[in-house]
Amino acid sequence: MELITSWVNTLNGIVWGPPMLVLILGVGFFLMMGLRLMPLAKLGFGFRMLWRGRVKQGEGDIPSYQALMTALSATVGTGNIAGVATALFLGGPGALFWMWCTALVGMATKYAEAVLAVHYREVDAKGNHLGGPMYYIKLGLGKKWLWMATAFALFGLLAGFGIGNTVQANSVAHAAADAFGLPLWVSGAAMAVFAGLVLIGGIKRIGEVSAALVPLMAIIYLLGGLFVLATHLDQIGPAFNLIFTHAFTPIAATGGFAGATVAAAIQFGVARGVFSNEAGLGSAPIAHAAAQTSDPVAQGTVAMLGTFIDTLVICTITGLVILVSGVWDSGVTGAALSTSAFEQAMPGFGAYIVAIGLMLFAYTTTLGWSVYSERCAEYLFGERIIVPFRVIWVLVLPLGAIAQLDFVWLVADTLNALMAIPNLVALLMLSPVVFQLTREYFVRKPA
Repeated sequence: MELITSWVNTLNGIVWGPPMLVLILGVGFFLMMGLRLMPLAKLGFGFRMLWRGRVKQGEGDIPSYQALMTALSATVGTGNIAGVATALFLGGPGALFWMWCTALVGMATKYAEAVLAVHYREVDAKGNHLGGPMYYIKLGLGKKWLWMATAFALFGLLAGFGIGNTVQANSVAHAAADAFGLPLWVSGAAMAVFAGLVLIGGIKRIGEVSAALVPLMAIIYLLGGLFVLATHLDQIGPAFNLIFTHAFTPIAATGGFAGATVAAAIQFGVARGVFSNEAGLGSAPIAHAAAQTSDPVAQGTVAMLGTFIDTLVICTITGLVILVSGVWDSGVTGAALSTSAFEQAMPGFGAYIVAIGLMLFAYTTTLGWSVYSERCAEYLFGERIIVPFRVIWVLVLPLGAIAQLDFVWLVADTLNALMAIPNLVALLMLSPVVFQLTREYFVRKPA
């Protein structure tokens, strides 16, 4: 087991090393330039499309609004609480700046993924609209690239049981145990029941639940964060100074903080940013392919809002709370650091806000990722796999709640990177399609 762990650790260091970070940022930057900064210029247009997408706009399974909420349900998770804290612990305050950079170019990446997912989608025998990297690789690049589509689907299927299932169940169980004293198995069993009740209805039920839960949990968490910032107004300026200064200069050891180089700030800022918003991983377009829309570009402008909301809003609030509360250099990391920051500012309440936020975020992540992994399984094995997949998905949740998951975390993180590689290659090769569809759309509908 030690040998396997060592091998996976080495592979993880390779796939999440500088070449991958350059590839993710490079593809995002290339797409942003090719789109002539459209994702930034049309941000307001995207919100209008989101508002309009509350009702059916074309063929599909769920309204555009629910498609975004489903994608956000999978995206807004432990990365927004534990991931940001880990980036600050390992890379210093400057890591937050590089998370922002990842998100800005990630908006273009997420836009392109959704455009291609809707443009190249299929309808199965049950009338479900299927799309995502495996489909735009198969239909957009042709037969000689089918191996790459199969590789993505396999990595996506396996990654789901790690990052989208067992890891999330474990996060919920430990948060409930720390905050409310609940036994791990109780939380695991409850999560399996609640997930099972939703999964029975497929993506339509998941879309409805996500549309109700995601805005609620985001608002509760953001209100708590904004309250902390309001009580530390005098520290917001110095916090931004730390962020911008140490994005480009090393930061020395202080308190319980071991110090960090600029390279560490970039590496952990980009890596945790991608972990948080999933731009480039190829997961979110699977949900957006189910949107009831007649135009890929319109859905693309909705999809790019996911990265904006996830990283530029929620992650920024978490990072600022950690910095203004003065605990960022305490030597604590992960969710414990975020909890410490909220509790320091809101004694008696802060820890509960983080615990409840973590539990809701992780629960909805299991719902969103069940869609992703199920679609990957259906691509590989056909429709007959859907019911067995849902049963297995629900049964694995309690196991994740009580297990030690250090190795699973490592494998899932590695599989996420392996998902990203074929997706990013496909985005580069199909970028002319994205650019052409975008030009044609805004000529017809200038906004």
